[in-house]
Amino acid sequence: MSKEKTTEIFGNQLLRSSTSIGANIVEATAARSRKDYTNFFNHALKSANETIFWLGLLRDSGKVDKNKANKLLKETTEIANILASSILTLKGKR
Repeated sequence: MSKEKTTEIFGNQLLRSSTSIGANIVEATAARSRKDYTNFFNHALKSANETIFWLGLLRDSGKVDKNKANKLLKETTEIANILASSILTLKGKR
């Protein structure tokens, strides 16, 4: 990534949102109920969607290598899809 101030800010936001995905999934393992478990997965999905936003912004601004960003976007989208599918299953809608 470039060393510009905006890139640093975007990178920090990306770090926060991406690490929140895993943190919420780990928290789900300690949930006291199915509803709590589902809520943690919902928060993880929101963080995944936010991560997709920041990766897209960095890619589209030309501040990161497009190929690397696209690979990360693909992986994050797959994670988001898994989380969304899991949430539907947990809610009995699948």
